[in-house]
Amino acid sequence: MQKVLIVGCGNMGTSHARAYHEIDQTKIVGLVSRKDSSWKKLNDVLGSDYPGYTDYHLALKETSPDIVCICTYTDTHAEFAIAAMEAGAHVFLEKPLAANMEDARRVIETAEKLDRKLILGYILRVHPSWIKFIELARTLGSPTVMRLNLNQQSSGEEWRIHKNLMKSTSPLVDCGVHYVDVMCQVCDTRPVSVFAIGARLTDEIAEDMYNYGQLQVKFEDGSVGWYEAGWGPMMSTTAYFVKDIVGPGGSVSIADKSEDDSSTIDSHTTTDRIKYHRWSKQDGRDIIKDEWVTTEGEPGHDELCKLEQLSLLNSIKEDIDLEEHWQAALDSLEVVLAADESIRTGKVIRVTR
Repeated sequence: MQKVLIVGCGNMGTSHARAYHEIDQTKIVGLVSRKDSSWKKLNDVLGSDYPGYTDYHLALKETSPDIVCICTYTDTHAEFAIAAMEAGAHVFLEKPLAANMEDARRVIETAEKLDRKLILGYILRVHPSWIKFIELARTLGSPTVMRLNLNQQSSGEEWRIHKNLMKSTSPLVDCGVHYVDVMCQVCDTRPVSVFAIGARLTDEIAEDMYNYGQLQVKFEDGSVGWYEAGWGPMMSTTAYFVKDIVGPGGSVSIADKSEDDSSTIDSHTTTDRIKYHRWSKQDGRDIIKDEWVTTEGEPGHDELCKLEQLSLLNSIKEDIDLEEHWQAALDSLEVVLAADESIRTGKVIRVTR
């Protein structure tokens, strides 16, 4: 039985806590949040009476967990993850890996040095529909053109959460790591340069922060990618969900569910269906074939979080080498941080490993 400490009791912490609450081979030994009310609320959601803490390091000492599940704001990720591994625990760490590349590398180096398993919260890597989407995109040839976005019209509590996130993390960094990771999987080559633009559409956030951003990334094989993210009550829902990849052999696109609320967690992962468009030449004629791939029955957000935790448990049980997983997380983080730098400097940023 693996003892689990949940750190962060917001949306993601709640989803991951539900997973551990249901998995037979795990036992939650504590909940950590900045306020008592948050861990108490999570206990109410779970119908449980897990011990609650507002002091992370005290919780780590008193519960002696085998696994620490970290779902806090980005600026705490490196400190919390390293402390957990030094205390003897394996770690599930929500994305992004850290607030800067130096801290990100320190986290990875600690996992390597102490032989700890570290799984990052790249939820699309366990999503059957996204796995299929990437598989189809890789059949289109090279170079590829990748157009992805996630604009979220948020208000009320969702807007409050986004404003809190923007105290340490921009929309491009927070969500962009997912989609840049998808681009890297499709191309299977290194990103080499990034250019980005951004806009501050509200005075409710810091002057040096933006709540809308768009990045453009170029890869070694000539592939190019575009990613756009915006948060706030002013955002449009007309084109909030674009997931489209084009190559010499055609295109593959995820169709959205137009009735979805763009602010909800489920709308970030729900796909509806995939359109697979193929083009070729035969005897001088265009040969076009379109196919709709159903994604009916795909897992919901909580089920995907459970798949992530099962992936961590399996890596512990089977002693799986996670070096490729870690390098992918570093690659996608470097691109989105370069986008942040590009917005602030107006320059094209070279990406180097």
